[in-house]
Amino acid sequence: MITQEMQRETPAVLYICADRAGSSGIGAERATEEGHTFAERNGLRIVEEIPDPYGEPVPWKRDGWARVRGMAENGEIEVAIVRYPNALSPEPEMRFPELDYLGQLGVQIRYSWAPLAASGGGAAL
Repeated sequence: MITQEMQRETPAVLYICADRAGSSGIGAERATEEGHTFAERNGLRIVEEIPDPYGEPVPWKRDGWARVRGMAENGEIEVAIVRYPNALSPEPEMRFPELDYLGQLGVQIRYSWAPLAASGGGAAL
């Protein structure tokens, strides 16, 4: 049974792009923990966790980010939780078009890393 509280939770995807292929996975663990904590505090319901190895600066060339885009295009999510801006892309000229594109689809990017989350986690960076 779906409660009224569950209906109010905003559908979100947790995008985890924190470790290079073959690395220890500590960054991904932290990103996952922070993402779930951020979601709970902000009334977000994580519908899927999507991992990607860190390193490719062009977001739409990564399989995981392509999945996030597809979910946004299909109206499956309203928020994408990302640990910090560099997880989307270390290069602003690659990051900002993605922020704009998802924004046009009505999807917000929210950052879960504590210093950014404390200010609301919005994707102004």
